[in-house]
Parts: sequence; C-alpha cells; structure tokens
Amino acid sequence: MQDKSAIAEIKKQKIEQFDPSGVGNISSGMFGLPFSIDEAEVVLIPVPWEVTVSYNAGTARGPEAIKEASYQLDLFDPNIENAWKLGIAMEEISEDWLHESTDLRHKTQTYIQWLEGGGDQISEATATELTQSVNQKGQELLNWLKERSLNYLNQGKCVGVVGGDHSTPLGLIHALAEQHEEFGILQIDAHADLRNAYEGFEYSHASIMYNALKLKQVKKLVQVGIRDIAESEVELARSSNGRVITFYDALLKENMYEGDTWKKQCKKIIAQLPPKVYISFDIDGLDPKLCPGTGTPVAGGLQFEEAIYLIKALVRSGCKIIGFDLCEVAPGNDQWNGNVGARLLYKLCNWMAVSQNKLNAAGYNTGEK
Repeated sequence: MQDKSAIAEIKKQKIEQFDPSGVGNISSGMFGLPFSIDEAEVVLIPVPWEVTVSYNAGTARGPEAIKEASYQLDLFDPNIENAWKLGIAMEEISEDWLHESTDLRHKTQTYIQWLEGGGDQISEATATELTQSVNQKGQELLNWLKERSLNYLNQGKCVGVVGGDHSTPLGLIHALAEQHEEFGILQIDAHADLRNAYEGFEYSHASIMYNALKLKQVKKLVQVGIRDIAESEVELARSSNGRVITFYDALLKENMYEGDTWKKQCKKIIAQLPPKVYISFDIDGLDPKLCPGTGTPVAGGLQFEEAIYLIKALVRSGCKIIGFDLCEVAPGNDQWNGNVGARLLYKLCNWMAVSQNKLNAAGYNTGEK
C-alpha cells in the first residue's frame, strides 16, 4: 500500500481527469468511478451468498447485477454537490464464495423442500449433517467479512456490504461492535428476521436480526416497513423491554391516509434510535414493483423516495451512520432490479459520508444527535 500523500495525489489527478457527465465506462469501478480501494472513502464489500433463501433464489448475483446497472447512473446529487469526488469503490466479487453458495444452495433446496413436505424423503442424519455444514460455512463467512471490514474501518473508511441474502452482513455488524460501545440498527424490511435458527440454519436470512441482538452493543433495533411477521417474532419484540421497536407498514400507511405526514412519522422513527446507527436495508422493504426479482416479495412497502427521505431525515437529526448493508437484490429478467439497487446504493454511500462529515450537504446538521 502506498503512503497517504501519494494516494491523495493520485486521487486528485483522477478527479481532475474524470468527466462526471461522460459515458459510464464498464472497465471502471462501481458507478463508473475511477477510484481504487486505497483512494476511496467508501468501500463496498460484495457477498454473493444465498444458501438459506427459503423462497426464490438469485440474490447471490445481486452484487453483479448492481454493479452492471451502476454504470447507467448520472452522478449529480441535488443535495450533495460533487458527491462523486468522495470516492466509492467495491472489492472484486469473490468467485470462491459464489461457488460455495451455489454448491450448498442445491443441497439446502432439497432439504427445505423436504421440510415443507413436498420433496424427496431424506434421513434425519442427512438433514443434521447438512445443517451443521451450512452453519459451519455461515460462521466462516461471518469471520471472513468481519476481518475484511475491520481492515477498512481501521483505516478510517466507511464500509457497506452488498448482498447476497440478508444473512450476509452479520460480519460487518460484529466488526462495528468491536469499534463502538453502543449503536442502533435501522432495519428497512418487509420481514422482521427475528427467527431463531430458521429451518435449522443458525445464519439464516430470516435470523439476521435475532443474531445481531446477541451483541450487547446493539442497544436498539428499529424496524420499518414490516408486513410479513411470525407470532414468535412479535412476541420477541414485545418482550424486549423496548429494545426492539417495529413500525408496521400497514400502520404507517393508515397514519398517512389519516393525515399524519411522512415527515412526522420519520421523526417518530428516528426518535427511537441512538446517536450511532447502522442501516440494514433489505430491498424487499420497498414496494415490490421496485424489486420484483427479490427472493421473498410482499405487497405493500415503501416508495423509493420515502426510503431516501427517511435516510436524509436520519442524517439531518444528527445521527451518524456507522455502516450499512443492501441485501436481497436479485437480477430478475432485466436490469430493473439492479438499476433500483444501484441508485439506492449510491444514496446510502453518500448519506453515510455526509453523516461522518466526509461530504457536505446544504442545510444538513451533522453534529451529535
């Protein structure tokens, strides 16, 4: 790695030579930007993993779909002048993890079909062996991501995870727990993801928040857009002594229909969060017309602008976004899913940087909440 002054000089030259109005070059990095990992302030770690998805597959190809669509974005942000100069870069997508995911997914699919009563009969011993194997790989993935995340966090970089299914970001959350005494999670999602080892998988995509709550540093989990939830998850939230707060999609919509503005509701949501916030964004938190390829779509959900307004309001309140994930984007039959995912990802990168005073946004207070 070069020294910081040399890296800064190279970055300066790239900024001078780059045309933000030009055609997105597919040989460049994410969003067509020219920056390397060393030069970037925001580093994205792609995790092509979907071993435990319980409905439709495809999210392992999410990082690839988002990157391909990202070249179509225009880089101007009306709230943040010259946001692109920040420097965003994504690691290469790991072929090893993708192959591992594909191999295990074939096996888990047979197992899940057996659980549902519609597949070929398998023995209890085979089922136990499979779940143990998947759980072991889930732990390995967590450790791998935690190590990579800490490497960048220790350099003062912002880090985001691009999934993959919603099990993937746990390693980043663990890394942040080593760096912060306490923080909250803002989860935008159709599902609560509070299941304990769903279908026998400790690191299931339906268990990510259950697992995150095992970390004492996670002081609050605030869920927004929930509209598909099990009784056991409701009970866990109700018995959490206020640690888990759920804003159901149906009630948010009813409030809006009765005159409660989205601005007021965002204020109520943000009031539940501590000063430091991790954003966990499952794309199925949006209206499924925006993400038709996602693994477990549910009718209802936030509009794109509503989600972005919530994130901006969070930053305006003085909260610091310490990290984020964007998960469950699946390619589908065209680039629409990746297109929406890429636009959402760009906003997440920019507003995390604003909250950490790496970018300036007119009219936004980034002091302590």
